Amino acid sequence: MAPNGKAENDPQILSGIREFLNALNNSGGSPLETLTPEEARQVLVDAQKSVEVDYSGIIETEREITQDGITVNIHIVKPEGATTEKLPVFMFTHGGGWVLGDYPTHRRLVRDLVVNSGAAAVFTDYTPSPEAQYPVAINQIYAAAKWVSENGAEIGVDGKNMAAAGNSVGGNMTAVLCHMGKDKGGPEIKFQLLLWPVADADFTRESWQKYGEGRFLTAPLMKWMWDNYLPDPEKRKEYYATPLSASLDQLKGLPPALVQLAENDILYDEGLAYARKLDEAGVPTTIQTYNGFIHDYGLLNPLDHIEAIRFSSEQGASALKKALFGKP
Repeated sequence: MAPNGKAENDPQILSGIREFLNALNNSGGSPLETLTPEEARQVLVDAQKSVEVDYSGIIETEREITQDGITVNIHIVKPEGATTEKLPVFMFTHGGGWVLGDYPTHRRLVRDLVVNSGAAAVFTDYTPSPEAQYPVAINQIYAAAKWVSENGAEIGVDGKNMAAAGNSVGGNMTAVLCHMGKDKGGPEIKFQLLLWPVADADFTRESWQKYGEGRFLTAPLMKWMWDNYLPDPEKRKEYYATPLSASLDQLKGLPPALVQLAENDILYDEGLAYARKLDEAGVPTTIQTYNGFIHDYGLLNPLDHIEAIRFSSEQGASALKKALFGKP
């Protein structure tokens, strides 16, 4: 327990992150789950714009694609000065509880992974919830990955040399994308980078009880996000909704994984359980827990100045580089 119950006084959280939580928890703002989706989205937009971060070293384009009757917008992000005509590519799926987030709010995180890996990123503008609910977003993400695998040359990437990455619910949908690639006979995904992922919808886990207040992602907020994305509790048991529901047979043959977890995160237990289940199924899996971190540490621009957080991002990028280029 944190001293006098407040996360901003908890010595298990890095001091720089405690400063952020102190400002956040004493801002007087309404809890996100009490706002409309539009209002909640703006809170994340404003938070990400509140500090200056480095967007240098990338070339950004976007286009609309259509695959199997699904039309969606994608952003293509490449390292500046790339000499390869067809770069290896990773599909990036953003977090924000299916409700919040977009390319601008995740631009710095994507930029860091691109610059440090040397690979291109394709970011899918999936339709958020509640405007669209499960399984619309995962079908859009799968359609984008399939299009890139078949038409990568059109955007200067090698769609046959593909990885996948995502944060929070983006980690959830990245895991699902890998399942879909296996189940549907492609596209082949070489590696999955799961950043503090949502893995199931069990709200009774110990980490939910320990870290459900005052640490950015709260228990009421995560439940609100689930209710927006998939209100039916029965459908949440499908492994395209909760990857931890997959059987060992369904997990066998999935791409190698790096799963990054935050110690002080309500999602810690489910992310760890999914990573261990991948390992049990024979999937080469590396599990990294970052002590002192909170949920979405790598996304939040106000935390980007913290060296330990930058280091974790560099580790993720290094894993992508090794998987796609064959060298660390």
